[in-house]
Amino acid sequence: MRVKLLKILACPGCWGTLRCDPAGSSWEDDIDSGRLACQDCQKAYPIVNGIPRFVSSDNYASSFGLQWNLFKAEQIDSINGFRLSEQRFYDETGWPREWMGGKWILDAGCGAGRFLDVAAKEGCEVVGIDISNAVDAAKANLSGRSGVHLVQASIYELPFRTGVFDGCYCIGVIQHTPEPHRSLRSLSRILKGGGRIAFFIYERKPWTMLYSKYLVRPLTKRLNEKVLLALIKGLMPILFPITEVTFRIPYLGRLFRFAIPVSNYVGCNSRTNGGLSLRQRYRWAVLDTFDMLAPQYDQPQTFQETCEVLTSAGIVDLRRTASYGLCLQGRKGKAAEQDGARQPVGA
Repeated sequence: MRVKLLKILACPGCWGTLRCDPAGSSWEDDIDSGRLACQDCQKAYPIVNGIPRFVSSDNYASSFGLQWNLFKAEQIDSINGFRLSEQRFYDETGWPREWMGGKWILDAGCGAGRFLDVAAKEGCEVVGIDISNAVDAAKANLSGRSGVHLVQASIYELPFRTGVFDGCYCIGVIQHTPEPHRSLRSLSRILKGGGRIAFFIYERKPWTMLYSKYLVRPLTKRLNEKVLLALIKGLMPILFPITEVTFRIPYLGRLFRFAIPVSNYVGCNSRTNGGLSLRQRYRWAVLDTFDMLAPQYDQPQTFQETCEVLTSAGIVDLRRTASYGLCLQGRKGKAAEQDGARQPVGA
């Protein structure tokens, strides 16, 4: 943990000022172990492996911790040499590269650091939070990046001062939290007035819950995570070739994607801009099939209800992009910044 992170950290219980023990002598000092103590309520939080820990790793998101520590490098552009994450990041945030320089940005649900890797290239201070120990995978992937900060924390109890971030993005996370509406509201408090925010959320339509993954999830989410992963790995040599053929059939391919709960990115091969090899697509198929079937929560949201929640939380100028799924961009209203400073979200 770099000492300059203390400028924006606060106790998640009372928003009190945190003191670091041991304390660094300069903003650039890197603290590998120690603790953060609240000067108001006296609670203490450990720093382990250079990461402040405000929650236990034993929580509803443990499957994500498992998958990102096992597949930590799969989707990191700077490691694998392709630009899929970069393309998705800018498509879904809509942020100009030049705007990001020098800003404080929050990655809410950073996983193994897929989008941290992209944002950090633009000279911003980007803070990745995750409730799972996926933050350790992100640390392994991005160690040494001076503008990258990692925090293990809950989206419901964000350990940051009010109004300290210039921007926040949350890509593919909200539907996997216990209370999606509360998750949406909680991010507004930490944004400055005028601060930018971007979400990608699974969208719920009348037929969504008929998708095959939702039919098998009542069973798969109850399986031991390692057992489920082993089962997926065991079946993938059969399922991958089947989906290689069926997912490509004109017109019927979409039906097969709906009926077979396997992620196979048949349209992203080495002959396209994605540049994924067959081997890479196979590993992504294992990773994302596990990602579909393992999470404790998977609650797609409608466009209307999401906009209503964000508007009530002070997010203005909402617009939807043409990206697949429910992709929204907006900014924090000035009046909401003042209201947010008066009381905690959810109080």
